[in-house]
Amino acid sequence: VYLETYGCQMNVNDTEIAWAILQKNGYARTKDLDEADVILLVTCSVREKAEQAIWSRLRHLKALKARRQQARLPLRIGILGCMAERLKEEILHREKLVDIVAGPDAYRDLPRLLAVAESGQQAANVLLSLDETYADILPVQTSAGGTTAFVSIMRGCDNMCSYCIVPFTRGRERSRPIASILQEVRMLSDQGVKEVTLLGQNVNSFRDMSEVQFQSAAAPVLSRGFSTVYKAKTGGLRFAHLLDQVSRIDPEMRIRFTSPHPKDFPDEASVLQLIQERHNICKQLHLPAQSGSTRVLEAMRRGYTREAYLELVHHVRECIPGVSLSSDFIAGFCGETEDDHQQTVSLLREVRYNVGFLFAYSMRQKTRAYHRLQDDVPADIKKRRLEELITVFREEAARANEAMVGQSQLVLVEGPSKRSDSELCGRNDGNIKVIFPDAEIEDAAGCKALVRAQPGDYVLVKVTSASSQTLKGVLLCRTTLTRSAAC
Repeated sequence: VYLETYGCQMNVNDTEIAWAILQKNGYARTKDLDEADVILLVTCSVREKAEQAIWSRLRHLKALKARRQQARLPLRIGILGCMAERLKEEILHREKLVDIVAGPDAYRDLPRLLAVAESGQQAANVLLSLDETYADILPVQTSAGGTTAFVSIMRGCDNMCSYCIVPFTRGRERSRPIASILQEVRMLSDQGVKEVTLLGQNVNSFRDMSEVQFQSAAAPVLSRGFSTVYKAKTGGLRFAHLLDQVSRIDPEMRIRFTSPHPKDFPDEASVLQLIQERHNICKQLHLPAQSGSTRVLEAMRRGYTREAYLELVHHVRECIPGVSLSSDFIAGFCGETEDDHQQTVSLLREVRYNVGFLFAYSMRQKTRAYHRLQDDVPADIKKRRLEELITVFREEAARANEAMVGQSQLVLVEGPSKRSDSELCGRNDGNIKVIFPDAEIEDAAGCKALVRAQPGDYVLVKVTSASSQTLKGVLLCRTTLTRSAAC
């Protein structure tokens, strides 16, 4: 089987789950297309561009399949994930070369679907589940020997933002039992992984209902000034409990999480306290804003005003001094005026994010916006507004990063820099890329011999220059997460 992944980190995790299931059923993995008996594309549907990439790839694979048929060597092609869920009928009929269509909750069914396809029939399973979390399947890490890993803690989303296809392609929110998550994190720790990112569409609304004694716990309150379209759910172990437990497994393992929703950081949030107190929970938060205009936020059904969002940002910065902030923004949403756009520009200036993910709006079928709103911002205006947002974001990120020049940063070494074999690359606590020379250094433990930093090592780097996306510096010494925190 040959696996190809498109889109977000959830899809990378889905690829690992699908591969774990196929491996148990006797499949071998190949990185060579020409060796493959089965080609599976794990797909994304969040933006139109992602889907266009899949259609283009299928046209390329059509020629490969035709050559195989001439040589009497059958090749089966499958579309997995969000695009399979959204366009099941169209995929089966428009591209006759697709043999298998499997939605995000149907990966356990892959062996059966492939068996049906072997008989020459098309096979599909796009049923969304209310309880599938793949809790009993330990994903097979696709980056063997990697220093970082992603651990899925929940699937689906209940927020129903008007622009978003996720609730329709991934279904309703359901959380994986904490015991299963802790087992996977312990396994990764034993394998030498030094950084784990807890993954979900809305991680901080996590709610594990698997333990009976916690099923009657009170529903959490929302952040001040935030609302939601669905009723708060009672019962279950919450995200703060999970974060507490995960951070205790290995004091030398960094913990991150993405993506949270701003509404789920209430004022008394023990999550923010944990980030501030625990040396191995990264002082970094993703706070997706999407727009700086209250009017547009209301049309997006985000459940907050610009003022409530800014109040939360100030609260987070008070709780976690030096926190690194990242965000998502959409340019040119339905009905967005030039004034709305300028309000987003001013939010970018006011907050000064370290990392940003910015995209032009792409209308998706099935969403509330598709049924109720008009995609009335012309493409050229979307493009111009997006470019303006990117320019402003980079200017402010550069200023934020320049404030670190002269400081020492703790960096987890990931490997050689892409641009030079004589340099190494890693990330600091705020998830910003740091580049530094591959040189001999001392170890902070006090051993006399000089050492070279390896992937998975923690090193102290003194920052000498900064741009909007990277820091550059000189190596000071090799250390550990615990020792660095104690200093």
